[in-house]
Order: sequence, then structure tokens, then C-alpha cells
Amino acid sequence: MTMPLMKPPRKNPVLRTPQMNLPPWARGRVALGMTAAAALGRFELQVCQDCGQLQYPPREACHHCLSARLKWRAQDGGGTLLAQSTLHHSNDLFFRERLPWRLGFVQLDAGPTVIVHLHDEIGQAPQRVRVGARLDRAGQAVLIGFPEQGSEHMADDRMLREMSSDPKFRKVLVTDGKTAVGQALVRSLVKAGADIVWVGHAEPWKKLPGLDGITALPQVTLVPLDLSNERSVTELAGEIGGKVDIVVNNAEVHRTFGIGARRGTDAARAEMEINYFGLLRLAQAFGPALRGRAADGVTHATAWVNLLSVYALSNFPPHGTFSASKAAALSLAQCHRAEMRPAGIRVINVFPGPIDDEWNQNMPPPKLSPAAVASAIVGALRDGIEDVYPGDVAQEWLERWRESPKVLEREIAAGGAL
Repeated sequence: MTMPLMKPPRKNPVLRTPQMNLPPWARGRVALGMTAAAALGRFELQVCQDCGQLQYPPREACHHCLSARLKWRAQDGGGTLLAQSTLHHSNDLFFRERLPWRLGFVQLDAGPTVIVHLHDEIGQAPQRVRVGARLDRAGQAVLIGFPEQGSEHMADDRMLREMSSDPKFRKVLVTDGKTAVGQALVRSLVKAGADIVWVGHAEPWKKLPGLDGITALPQVTLVPLDLSNERSVTELAGEIGGKVDIVVNNAEVHRTFGIGARRGTDAARAEMEINYFGLLRLAQAFGPALRGRAADGVTHATAWVNLLSVYALSNFPPHGTFSASKAAALSLAQCHRAEMRPAGIRVINVFPGPIDDEWNQNMPPPKLSPAAVASAIVGALRDGIEDVYPGDVAQEWLERWRESPKVLEREIAAGGAL
């Protein structure tokens, strides 16, 4: 049974913070298909479309019939642990700092045998296990053997905590506390065990609904933060940047209408100022501090979360300029992810469908509640997922976009968006 994680002692400020060493990250293009699935929280293997044989390791041609028609398919991960070993020595710097490290050999019920990292709650072979795919600190997929029935503290496993971004005992910055989503996020993070939650407020002199409820929580501190003002962002980064473990950028400006239904560019500029340039200012101010603390013990800096929109994939004309600002933010977030990866900081992009708020009040259900968005974000942090599409609308939109972006564009233009 995994021992519950205890709150770590305060760091000695005299001690030097070590630099991050990443696990081996080189992968071939074919193997990146497993990483793409793990980024969405799925364990997938290739299946031959001609003979039906399951493939492992990933390959370009079927090992049975040599067909090149291999498709990635989700697996349930059930299997039997045949053998296990504990690594006490390694020439790789990442694993050398984290020894001992357990490995196992698992026969999947689906056929192939795989080498996996073993959760501490798994005992000696043989026994039943469940194999899942997770992203490691380098952002590449690895396989982990989990117990079929885990304890309540299994997320505190040393290896799992290394690969996930669990908020427990971590310090979090939520950039906007005035919205219903921001306030739901704060409550969810506190419930998940966050040590401190700093909550940004662009106009702290205003008494907005719901703020008193979250600031009454002992873990919560309201801080001045205006993403349209570079000085505001820089000053806050100078004050708390070296302490933040997780940044959740949920600040956004959302206006309806597209191009022809509204004169001028003021609303579109306001959306870009927060949704795009706000992310840019935040990344420039807080990014270097997070990268510098990526190897800072059990509560190292670990993640950056961007609240985007499923409209970033394909523009939704009734919310046209908002969609465009989120598409720009998505492109910037991909650049930011690439820059943060060498430090092992995970950039999580969240693509919700319509949220039940003032800007979607005339839109018919289904709509996401703010609590559902918050729950999806905390779940992604715990499970180490990189891209999240919460809600039925976002899931359907994603499938249609994957099938054919051009068909989805035509359907939306014809009024068949939702």
C-alpha cells in the first residue's frame, strides 16, 4: 500500500536548486502515435487492418502479414505480470537520481508482451495488473503497470507523482478569480490539496459576486493581476514567480458576433489583448521561473494550464473574433509547450465546448457547468494529460474535425455546428 504523501518541509533557501535531467526522449515517427494517444489519456496499440494482429513495439509493417495498413486502437490494458526487476544502477542521469526503479514484463490479454514501469503497490509476479500509458517528464509515452484495485493514496506513488502534475501540496496561480469558472477552479484546487492558491483580480477594488466565498478559504490569497498590463504581470512574477508550481491561465475576454455584424475592431482587440497577448505576457514573466524550479524536490514546478476553446480548432462564426483569438492562443501555446518541454514542465491545453455563462446564455443545451470545467482541469493535472476536451459538444466537435476539417467548416457555415 502506498504511504500518503506528507507535506514537505520548507526548502532551505541556501541550497542550490538542481537542473532538470530528462528521461531518454528519442522516438521514431511511428512510435509517436502512442505518445499522441497518451497525451489524451488513452493507451493505444497498432492493429493490422488486413489480418487483425496487434503490434508491439510500434512498427511500419505488420509483423504477421507485412501489411502497411496499421491503425492505432484503444486497449483496456488488462494483463498478467510475468516477471519484475528492480533497477539499482543506471548510466542515465534521470534514472540515476531516482533509483531504485521497478520494471516489469507483462503479458497483455490482447496478446503482446510489454515492458512497463511498476507502481509500488504491485507485488511479486505472477499477478493481474492493468497497463496504462502516461507521458513522462520529456513528454513521451511510457507504459505503467497499475494494480487492478489500488488504494486511496495510490496517486502519491513516487513514480506517478514524477509523471503527473497532482496539485496536492503545490502552489497554484489562477489568473482570474472573477468568473464562475475561476471560482470553481479555486475550490477544486483547494479540495485537491493545493497548499496555496493565488487568485488574480484585475480590479481588486471591486467587490464582485463570489469573491468573498473563495477568499474566505485559508489557502487562497487574492493578488492584483491584469493581463493587459505588462507592468502588472511583471510585478506579480517578481513577487511570487519563484514560488509558483502550477499556472492556470483562465483569464479571457469573450464577445459574440463575427465580422460583418459588428462595426470596428475594439471588441476584437480586447479579446486578443487578453486571450493572446495576455498569455504571451504571462509566459514571458512566469515561464523562466517555472523552468528554473522543474527539479525542485517533491513539489517541483510542474505544469502550465491554458483555458482555450474547442472553437480554436474551427471558427464558430456566431463567436467569430473570439474563436480567432483562441486559435491564435492555441498556436502560441504550442510554441510555449515546445519551449517548456526541455525543463519537464507540462503545458496542458483545455478545449471546452460552450460553458454555461453569460456569453452562452442564449445557446441551447448541452452546456458545460463551471464546476465540470474545473473538474476536468484538476483531473488532467492528476493524470498527466496534455490535451483535454471536456463535455459532449467538445468531444463531438473534435471527432468531426479529425474526420475532415473542411466538412466541419461547411457544416458550421450551414448552421449545423452543435
